[in-house]
Amino acid sequence: MKPFVLLATRAEDGPADEEYDLFLRATGLTEAELVRVRLEAFPMPRFDLDEISGIFVGGGPFNASDPPEKKSAVQHRVEAEFGTLLDRVVRRDFPFFGACYGIGTLGSHQGAVIDRTYPEPISVVPVTLTDAGIYDPLLLGMPRRFAAFVGHKEAITALPPSAVLLASSPACPVQMFRVGHNVYATQFHPELDVDGITTRIHAYADHGYFGAGELELTLESVHTEPVEHASRMLRTFVERYAR
Repeated sequence: MKPFVLLATRAEDGPADEEYDLFLRATGLTEAELVRVRLEAFPMPRFDLDEISGIFVGGGPFNASDPPEKKSAVQHRVEAEFGTLLDRVVRRDFPFFGACYGIGTLGSHQGAVIDRTYPEPISVVPVTLTDAGIYDPLLLGMPRRFAAFVGHKEAITALPPSAVLLASSPACPVQMFRVGHNVYATQFHPELDVDGITTRIHAYADHGYFGAGELELTLESVHTEPVEHASRMLRTFVERYAR
Protein backbone atom coordinates (compact mmCIF):
# COMPACT_ATOMS: atom_id res chain seq x y z
CA MET A 1 0.00 0.00 0.00
CA LYS A 2 1.16 3.51 -0.74
CA PRO A 3 1.48 5.36 2.59
CA PHE A 4 -0.69 8.10 3.97
CA VAL A 5 0.94 11.26 5.36
CA LEU A 6 0.18 13.07 8.64
CA LEU A 7 1.17 16.74 8.62
CA ALA A 8 1.66 17.90 12.21
CA THR A 9 2.50 21.26 13.80
CA ARG A 10 2.70 20.57 17.55
CA ALA A 11 6.04 21.64 19.00
CA GLU A 12 5.65 19.73 22.28
CA ASP A 13 6.92 16.16 21.94
CA GLY A 14 4.37 14.59 24.31
CA PRO A 15 1.20 15.86 22.62
CA ALA A 16 2.81 15.46 19.19
CA ASP A 17 3.67 11.82 19.77
CA GLU A 18 0.28 11.08 21.30
CA GLU A 19 -1.47 12.72 18.34
CA TYR A 20 0.44 10.41 16.00
CA ASP A 21 -0.51 7.39 18.12
CA LEU A 22 -4.16 8.48 18.09
CA PHE A 23 -4.18 8.75 14.30
CA LEU A 24 -2.57 5.31 14.06
CA ARG A 25 -5.24 3.76 16.27
CA ALA A 26 -8.17 5.57 14.65
CA THR A 27 -7.09 4.79 11.09
CA GLY A 28 -5.80 1.27 11.72
CA LEU A 29 -2.57 2.15 9.92
CA THR A 30 0.92 1.06 10.93
CA GLU A 31 3.86 3.44 11.36
CA ALA A 32 5.12 2.37 7.93
CA GLU A 33 1.72 3.21 6.44
CA LEU A 34 1.34 6.63 8.10
CA VAL A 35 4.36 8.88 7.58
CA ARG A 36 4.49 11.83 9.99
CA VAL A 37 6.03 15.16 9.02
CA ARG A 38 6.50 17.66 11.88
CA LEU A 39 6.17 20.99 10.11
CA GLU A 40 7.11 23.03 13.17
CA ALA A 41 10.59 21.52 12.89
CA PHE A 42 11.11 20.83 9.19
CA PRO A 43 10.01 22.38 5.88
CA MET A 44 7.23 20.52 4.11
CA PRO A 45 8.64 18.25 1.41
CA ARG A 46 7.14 18.37 -2.05
CA PHE A 47 5.04 15.22 -2.11
CA ASP A 48 4.65 13.14 -5.22
CA LEU A 49 0.88 12.66 -5.00
CA ASP A 50 1.14 9.57 -7.20
CA GLU A 51 3.22 7.89 -4.49
CA ILE A 52 0.92 8.42 -1.50
CA SER A 53 -2.67 7.40 -0.74
CA GLY A 54 -3.85 10.52 1.07
CA ILE A 55 -3.02 13.34 3.48
CA PHE A 56 -4.12 13.95 7.07
CA VAL A 57 -3.58 17.21 8.97
CA GLY A 58 -3.66 17.25 12.76
CA GLY A 59 -4.39 20.08 15.15
CA GLY A 60 -1.94 22.64 16.44
CA PRO A 61 -1.29 26.03 17.99
CA PHE A 62 -1.58 28.17 14.84
CA ASN A 63 -4.65 30.31 14.15
CA ALA A 64 -5.39 31.49 10.63
CA SER A 65 -7.14 34.60 11.97
CA ASP A 66 -4.11 35.85 13.93
CA PRO A 67 -2.85 39.23 12.66
CA PRO A 68 0.21 38.78 10.41
CA GLU A 69 2.46 40.65 12.81
CA LYS A 70 1.61 38.17 15.58
CA LYS A 71 2.45 35.10 13.52
CA SER A 72 5.88 33.57 13.97
CA ALA A 73 8.26 32.97 11.11
CA VAL A 74 7.45 29.26 11.40
CA GLN A 75 3.71 29.91 11.11
CA HIS A 76 4.21 32.09 8.04
CA ARG A 77 6.33 29.35 6.46
CA VAL A 78 3.82 26.61 7.26
CA GLU A 79 0.92 28.65 5.91
CA ALA A 80 2.77 29.30 2.65
CA GLU A 81 3.62 25.60 2.35
CA PHE A 82 0.00 24.61 2.90
CA GLY A 83 -1.10 27.12 0.27
CA THR A 84 1.19 25.50 -2.30
CA LEU A 85 0.14 21.98 -1.31
CA LEU A 86 -3.57 22.78 -1.37
CA ASP A 87 -3.26 24.31 -4.84
CA ARG A 88 -2.27 20.84 -6.01
CA VAL A 89 -4.65 18.90 -3.74
CA VAL A 90 -7.77 20.85 -4.69
CA ARG A 91 -6.92 21.00 -8.40
CA ARG A 92 -6.50 17.22 -8.45
CA ASP A 93 -9.27 16.52 -5.90
CA PHE A 94 -6.71 14.45 -4.02
CA PRO A 95 -7.74 12.69 -0.75
CA PHE A 96 -7.19 15.12 2.12
CA PHE A 97 -8.56 15.16 5.67
CA GLY A 98 -7.74 18.13 7.89
CA ALA A 99 -8.77 18.10 11.56
CA CYS A 100 -8.98 21.34 13.57
CA TYR A 101 -5.94 23.20 12.18
CA GLY A 102 -6.76 21.47 8.92
CA ILE A 103 -10.08 23.29 8.68
CA GLY A 104 -8.23 26.60 8.99
CA THR A 105 -5.75 25.71 6.26
CA LEU A 106 -8.37 24.48 3.80
CA GLY A 107 -10.84 27.19 4.75
CA SER A 108 -8.25 29.93 4.23
CA HIS A 109 -7.23 28.43 0.90
CA GLN A 110 -10.83 28.43 -0.31
CA GLY A 111 -11.62 31.94 0.89
CA ALA A 112 -13.78 31.14 3.91
CA VAL A 113 -14.35 33.79 6.56
CA ILE A 114 -12.39 32.68 9.65
CA ASP A 115 -12.63 34.73 12.84
CA ARG A 116 -13.32 34.57 16.58
CA THR A 117 -17.14 34.61 16.31
CA TYR A 118 -17.71 30.93 17.07
CA PRO A 119 -15.06 29.61 19.47
CA GLU A 120 -15.79 26.51 21.53
CA PRO A 121 -14.15 25.73 24.88
CA ILE A 122 -12.46 22.38 25.35
CA SER A 123 -15.44 20.09 25.78
CA VAL A 124 -17.68 17.44 24.25
CA VAL A 125 -20.30 18.84 21.86
CA PRO A 126 -23.15 17.34 19.83
CA VAL A 127 -22.32 17.40 16.12
CA THR A 128 -25.24 17.09 13.69
CA LEU A 129 -24.92 16.06 10.06
CA THR A 130 -26.58 18.13 7.38
CA ASP A 131 -28.62 16.45 4.65
CA ALA A 132 -25.48 16.53 2.49
CA GLY A 133 -23.52 14.97 5.35
CA ILE A 134 -25.92 12.07 5.75
CA TYR A 135 -25.34 11.03 2.14
CA ASP A 136 -21.62 11.79 2.00
CA PRO A 137 -19.64 8.59 1.30
CA LEU A 138 -17.20 9.29 4.14
CA LEU A 139 -20.04 9.56 6.65
CA LEU A 140 -22.32 6.72 5.57
CA GLY A 141 -23.41 4.76 8.62
CA MET A 142 -22.67 7.59 11.04
CA PRO A 143 -25.52 8.59 13.35
CA ARG A 144 -27.20 11.86 12.42
CA ARG A 145 -26.02 13.26 15.77
CA PHE A 146 -22.80 12.19 17.49
CA ALA A 147 -20.53 13.52 20.23
CA ALA A 148 -17.07 14.92 19.45
CA PHE A 149 -14.22 16.65 21.24
CA VAL A 150 -13.60 20.33 20.44
CA GLY A 151 -11.48 23.19 21.68
CA HIS A 152 -10.70 26.14 19.41
CA LYS A 153 -10.37 29.93 19.51
CA GLU A 154 -11.42 30.56 15.89
CA ALA A 155 -13.83 28.98 13.44
CA ILE A 156 -15.37 29.46 10.02
CA THR A 157 -18.15 32.02 9.97
CA ALA A 158 -18.99 31.74 6.26
CA LEU A 159 -18.11 29.06 3.73
CA PRO A 160 -17.31 29.89 0.10
CA PRO A 161 -19.44 28.51 -2.76
CA SER A 162 -16.82 25.83 -3.44
CA ALA A 163 -17.54 24.12 -0.09
CA VAL A 164 -20.34 21.77 0.94
CA LEU A 165 -21.39 21.97 4.61
CA LEU A 166 -21.52 18.50 6.15
CA ALA A 167 -21.95 19.07 9.90
CA SER A 168 -22.64 21.73 12.54
CA SER A 169 -22.85 22.07 16.32
CA PRO A 170 -25.04 24.39 18.40
CA ALA A 171 -22.25 26.92 19.01
CA CYS A 172 -20.28 26.47 15.78
CA PRO A 173 -22.09 26.43 12.42
CA VAL A 174 -19.24 24.85 10.43
CA GLN A 175 -18.00 21.64 12.02
CA MET A 176 -17.23 19.81 8.78
CA PHE A 177 -17.15 20.57 5.06
CA ARG A 178 -16.01 19.10 1.78
CA VAL A 179 -14.45 20.58 -1.35
CA GLY A 180 -14.82 18.59 -4.54
CA HIS A 181 -15.38 14.90 -3.83
CA ASN A 182 -12.34 13.96 -1.75
CA VAL A 183 -11.09 16.98 0.21
CA TYR A 184 -12.44 17.18 3.78
CA ALA A 185 -11.96 19.22 6.94
CA THR A 186 -13.40 19.10 10.46
CA GLN A 187 -13.40 21.62 13.28
CA PHE A 188 -13.75 18.82 15.84
CA HIS A 189 -11.07 16.22 16.57
CA PRO A 190 -12.16 12.80 15.24
CA GLU A 191 -8.87 11.23 16.35
CA LEU A 192 -9.21 12.07 20.05
CA ASP A 193 -10.16 9.85 22.95
CA VAL A 194 -10.48 10.85 26.62
CA ASP A 195 -6.85 10.09 27.43
CA GLY A 196 -5.66 12.09 24.41
CA ILE A 197 -7.67 15.19 25.20
CA THR A 198 -6.64 14.96 28.86
CA THR A 199 -2.99 15.10 27.77
CA ARG A 200 -3.70 18.18 25.66
CA ILE A 201 -5.58 19.94 28.45
CA HIS A 202 -2.53 19.63 30.68
CA ALA A 203 -0.06 20.47 27.91
CA TYR A 204 -1.89 23.62 26.78
CA ALA A 205 -3.11 24.84 30.17
CA ASP A 206 -1.34 28.19 29.63
CA HIS A 207 -2.35 28.72 25.99
CA GLY A 208 -5.60 30.58 26.61
CA TYR A 209 -8.09 27.76 25.98
CA PHE A 210 -9.45 28.13 29.51
CA GLY A 211 -8.94 30.50 32.39
CA ALA A 212 -6.67 30.28 35.38
CA GLY A 213 -8.18 28.00 37.98
CA GLU A 214 -10.40 26.19 35.43
CA LEU A 215 -8.22 23.13 34.89
CA GLU A 216 -10.40 20.75 36.91
CA LEU A 217 -13.61 22.08 35.35
CA THR A 218 -12.13 21.59 31.90
CA LEU A 219 -11.08 18.04 32.72
CA GLU A 220 -14.61 17.34 33.94
CA SER A 221 -16.12 18.80 30.76
CA VAL A 222 -14.62 16.10 28.54
CA HIS A 223 -16.33 13.34 30.52
CA THR A 224 -19.91 14.57 30.09
CA GLU A 225 -20.83 12.20 27.24
CA PRO A 226 -19.18 9.17 25.62
CA VAL A 227 -17.39 9.93 22.35
CA GLU A 228 -17.79 6.75 20.33
CA HIS A 229 -18.43 7.47 16.65
CA ALA A 230 -16.29 10.37 15.44
CA SER A 231 -13.15 8.32 14.78
CA ARG A 232 -15.04 6.04 12.39
CA MET A 233 -14.66 8.57 9.57
CA LEU A 234 -10.86 8.32 9.74
CA ARG A 235 -10.92 4.55 9.21
CA THR A 236 -13.47 5.02 6.42
CA PHE A 237 -11.14 7.57 4.81
CA VAL A 238 -8.37 4.97 4.77
CA GLU A 239 -10.66 2.26 3.44
CA ARG A 240 -11.84 4.51 0.62
CA TYR A 241 -8.49 5.86 -0.49
CA ALA A 242 -5.81 3.27 0.29
CA ARG A 243 -4.14 2.14 -2.91
